[in-house]
Amino acid sequence: MVNHVRLRGILAAEPQLRELPSGDELCQFRLTVPRPDGEAVRVDSIDCAAANPRVRRSVIAASVGADLTVEGSLHRRFWRTPTGVASRYEVRVSSLRVLRRRQTGASPDQKQASA
Repeated sequence: MVNHVRLRGILAAEPQLRELPSGDELCQFRLTVPRPDGEAVRVDSIDCAAANPRVRRSVIAASVGADLTVEGSLHRRFWRTPTGVASRYEVRVSSLRVLRRRQTGASPDQKQASA
């Protein structure tokens, strides 16, 4: 059996650092991944988490809107709520690559061309 996930998508929001009871740090973030053409819903929002320090640094350094590729495995998290046990799937990221950082403004060439 294989549990390997590879996704390419857009960093949807600022990553959140969380300290676990063990003292380890976990970086949680959301990736927006496009669906195939023709579907009513155009994107899926995928929860991701990274414990690897190198991956945590990379995702924290990326800005919202950056184009990322992540690889890892699918995990199901459980927690208690007032109404019972809840669960959610997330990708536990083992590697991350920033393909393109978000453009924060027009480049000098674009500004000059529009003047």
